[in-house]
Amino acid sequence: MRETLPRMEEELQEIIHRWKWVSWIMVGAGLILASRLWYLQIIHGEKLRKSSEINRLKETKIQAPRGLIFDRNNKILVDNFLDLKLTITPQYINNLEEAAKDISTIIQIAPQYIIEKVKSGEKKYGPFRPVIIKKHLTFNQVVGLKFLQWDYTGLDIQTTIIRHYPLNKNGAHLFGYLGEITKNQILTFNKKYKSRLHFQSGNIIGKSGLENIWEYELRGIDGFEFVEVDVHNRKSISNIAGLWSFEPKKPIPGRNLILTIDKDLQEKTYSSFLRKDKIGPRYGSAIVMKNNGEILAWVSYPSYDPNIFSMGLSASKWMNLAYDPTKPLINKVIQEHYAPGSTFKPIITLAALQEGLLTEQTLIESPKEFIFGRRTYHDYRKTGHGSINLFSAIERSANVFFYKLGIELGIDKIAKYARLFHLGQKTNIKLDGEVAGFIPDSQWKKKHLGEAWQPGEDLVHAIGQGFILVTPLQMAVAYNAIATSGNIVKPFIVKKITDINNKEIKSFQAEISSTINNNQIAKEHFKTIRKALKKVVHGSEGTARWWKTKEVKVAGKTGTSQVIAFSKETIHDKCQKRPLKQRHHGWFVAMAPAEKPEITVSVLTEHSCSGSSGSAPIARDIIHWYFKNKKENNKSSVLNKPAKI
Repeated sequence: MRETLPRMEEELQEIIHRWKWVSWIMVGAGLILASRLWYLQIIHGEKLRKSSEINRLKETKIQAPRGLIFDRNNKILVDNFLDLKLTITPQYINNLEEAAKDISTIIQIAPQYIIEKVKSGEKKYGPFRPVIIKKHLTFNQVVGLKFLQWDYTGLDIQTTIIRHYPLNKNGAHLFGYLGEITKNQILTFNKKYKSRLHFQSGNIIGKSGLENIWEYELRGIDGFEFVEVDVHNRKSISNIAGLWSFEPKKPIPGRNLILTIDKDLQEKTYSSFLRKDKIGPRYGSAIVMKNNGEILAWVSYPSYDPNIFSMGLSASKWMNLAYDPTKPLINKVIQEHYAPGSTFKPIITLAALQEGLLTEQTLIESPKEFIFGRRTYHDYRKTGHGSINLFSAIERSANVFFYKLGIELGIDKIAKYARLFHLGQKTNIKLDGEVAGFIPDSQWKKKHLGEAWQPGEDLVHAIGQGFILVTPLQMAVAYNAIATSGNIVKPFIVKKITDINNKEIKSFQAEISSTINNNQIAKEHFKTIRKALKKVVHGSEGTARWWKTKEVKVAGKTGTSQVIAFSKETIHDKCQKRPLKQRHHGWFVAMAPAEKPEITVSVLTEHSCSGSSGSAPIARDIIHWYFKNKKENNKSSVLNKPAKI
């Protein structure tokens, strides 16, 4: 017994010793825990609480509206409208297969398509980016999908802004269209616009026309807001975002463009192509320009509806547009070039006048054909024209008259004077895809074709055929130079940029690129040519005499752009009986009023056989409408003028 007691005391002491260590450990752990709690609750409590609340918040982008486009009279040309779209966020969707089946009954899209689209979006953009399943939801579809949101997380109906083009096909090549940004464009645009804009995958940008060129101005800056969501990713009724001062960032709308375009004239110009005469609707282009370079109307036909890009364009529809033989996607005003034909003859005449080869009184024999070397060159008139002066030569468009001038001038002088009018070079209008056209000379042929220029080639180039290529816009600029006695204007379309409150941010003024001075072409020679061009419309033998208008005197020139060469036997055959692709293109370039021109109109109609029947009627309708409307507006302004007291 005595031996047992000491042993028990020793064991008790051991236990007490161990408990002391345990106690110290527990106290230490408690202190550590308490300090940690103190650190979390007191030092960082506010921050961590806020962080936990953030996890219940969802950041939602607020799309910025794109800037609007107005005409010169503040009439809307391009605007926006609200649209609803269905999205699925891969990370949050529960039971995708069942959801797809239920969704398909409402929006009439196959379940497998929905599943594949969600999986494809997740693979491409990650699990947190919403995948667009369907745009342009109807009211009934929205109601049905709202009920499904209670059963399936990750399902969302979002408001978006859709670009709208009220004129539909009219002006599409000028205004352009929108599309999703590509990977390469993301890098390019972020570098180009880094001072104001940021681009990312899925952004919609301007792909052509003004939408593309003026992207920086038209594009707004998206905003965002925070909303509390529940476990099903649905919006909660509480306002944690406001409680913790998560202020939304308002979107900044894009800037507006005020154009030089006259909407009413634009509509008249477009409708002028939809003719019901023996030729039918015209394919080609028309440009109406004021004498200071302001573009009043711009039409390329056939066209496309840019709204189909906003609403969603299928691959098959895109292929149909891209491979349509009539080239509806091509802006024919600046992206196609043609031989100018007889519209080139006034420039040849100016060159001959300046070089002293011709005066107003000079008579040149112009028979039905002209033999030069071993080749015979024909006139379109089987009987010829006899001995005529420059006025009759331009009025009747006598080829032999200009063959002889071409021989005297030679190609290098022809090129010199053509380039004074900026033919064969870009106008530098602020639009994408402009081609330069081409003016040849002897050095070019030697360098690029390895052949010497042949004298016989001077003849065909003197009547605007051969290697010469111009755009309809270039011809408008050239004829405007004739109208203004030498001013080469830089055509422009945007008059000013304004903000959402219509406050002017920047304006644009007319520019003269260069001036043909008196040493290059004397001013009196321009006056002579305008007098000759007036006879084309108002002379008894003018090639456009059928298309005069009572409203105003017009000066202009018809032209035929040959697409293939014809033999002596077939040259006088009826053009309309040939296959479509073998028919000539028709030109008419005009200025009005003839005495003091205000506007220039350039019309090119493809495969219409001649300028007189193909293009002149369009130009006549445009000019007639413009001056009739202007006269009526002037009368109205006088009638509405307040009376003097």
